[in-house]
Amino acid sequence: MTQRTIRVVVADDSALAREMLVQILASDPQIEVAGVATDGQEAVELVASARPDLVTMDIHMPRMDGLAAIEHIMAYTPVPILVVSSSVYGEGVGRAFDALEAGALEVMRKPEPRDWADLQEIAADLIRRVKLLSRVPVITHLRGRRGARSASVEGAGAAAGTTAVPPEVVAIGSSTGGPSALLSVLGRLPADYPLPILVAQHIADGFVPGLVEWLDAGCQMRVVVAEAGMTVLPGVAYFAPTGANLTLERRRLCLHEPGEGQLHVPSADTLLESVAHSCGPAAIGVILTGMGADGARGLKLLRDAGATTIAQDEETSTVFGMPKAAIERGAVSRVLPVHEIAAELERLAVRGR
Repeated sequence: MTQRTIRVVVADDSALAREMLVQILASDPQIEVAGVATDGQEAVELVASARPDLVTMDIHMPRMDGLAAIEHIMAYTPVPILVVSSSVYGEGVGRAFDALEAGALEVMRKPEPRDWADLQEIAADLIRRVKLLSRVPVITHLRGRRGARSASVEGAGAAAGTTAVPPEVVAIGSSTGGPSALLSVLGRLPADYPLPILVAQHIADGFVPGLVEWLDAGCQMRVVVAEAGMTVLPGVAYFAPTGANLTLERRRLCLHEPGEGQLHVPSADTLLESVAHSCGPAAIGVILTGMGADGARGLKLLRDAGATTIAQDEETSTVFGMPKAAIERGAVSRVLPVHEIAAELERLAVRGR
């Protein structure tokens, strides 16, 4: 059976970056570069005419920057967008995450001349992301768009995930589309939220500090990168750092090297399983948007231990893979639109379950 050709538009104002990206993508026989754009306006026009399967989008460009181009494309001609940006560190890092909120699927660091020694590894990562994201069905993304009403899992029953044990911690797993979903959840919680929150978010190497900085600026509660030995505190969200799995042991955070062949780092399953062992029914587990099935096993362990477990619904998920896998495994007691999850977390923390 002949594989489908993936048609990609490359948008970047740097001639060197465009050439590098085009050469990398063209090296794979399954990928065709359908066109190149030197600014956001050209990208908007090219997407409308060429109808590619995916766009690689820089952020800082003349005439129309990448963020404005993403907003326009996702409102009128939606297509999977991979942000390829140098804005990993420094003052501009928030722009990359604003792009995710506007509808882009993922961000990765733009290859630079100093990376040429590692070009083969970078090229393989870019091609892998393009192939995965090009298959993601995207929807028209308008700011302020609301999702469906709250729903319960069929057969869960009124007592599903219900226990008299007061909750002590919230654990969240998320992937593709996760940064904007996390902002929707964490950004609605008050500064004095009475529980600590632990997060395993799949994201490209180097972007965790920027993600944490972006979320911290948009949330009332504190958002920090987890460090080994930290004692968890209420009103603080702790993110697994780049390249490490995060676990909880007796209210202290631990960091672990990924297992051999581990596909997703950090692992949502590893985090959720540790919380199940440490807190059992005194925990709340959440699975947000993401590709794959990471977190389903850990969330099932939490639910079996008596914890309340929540999954983001399909309509508000960028990719319904992770929530769907958890639901199909019987790991979820409640399914909610992303904008209703914070209110549920507040209700559970204040009133118990």
